[in-house]
Amino acid sequence: MVCVSWQDAQAYAKWLSAQTGHTYRLPSEAEWEYAARGLRDSPRDPPRYSWGNEAEGCAYANGADLTGKDEYSNWSNIADCRDGHVHTAPVGSFIANAFRLSDMHGNVWEWVQDCWHDSYRGAPLDGRAWMAEDGGDCGQAVLRGGSWFSDPRYLRSAYRSRGWRGYRSGNVGFRLARTLPD
Repeated sequence: MVCVSWQDAQAYAKWLSAQTGHTYRLPSEAEWEYAARGLRDSPRDPPRYSWGNEAEGCAYANGADLTGKDEYSNWSNIADCRDGHVHTAPVGSFIANAFRLSDMHGNVWEWVQDCWHDSYRGAPLDGRAWMAEDGGDCGQAVLRGGSWFSDPRYLRSAYRSRGWRGYRSGNVGFRLARTLPD
């Protein structure tokens, strides 16, 4: 799903929770990054992507590459491979990471719960979302993962962006997390 705002994602999570009796929500930024890395995190030298450090991850991610350059000839910072999709790809089109999560890199930017903060200074250490009471700008929310027209550096597990909570675009979507019972 594309063209959904942070507010739309919140409304859908609330609706889905009511329909299923389970609690669904946007993941925190920390949860999203942990999931995107797919058990590949090393404290000394974390890999840039769930598949390693090579930017050419066309089997794993839908980003700016030679396929897109065929249509958008002015693209310059692209992966030197072909993922087979110029725009968004169907869910599950790419190799899943060690958590069996696919499409964590590229395809669409994904909203997370957190308010925007310029740095991680003062971030919660327990994985919870970092909200306004912690000094964040809650007019804007964090976006993670990059999109189909993002050059490889924006597909890195650690890269973050932001958008106004009402922002909608053909390259923005979301995924939900389910809160498990204790």
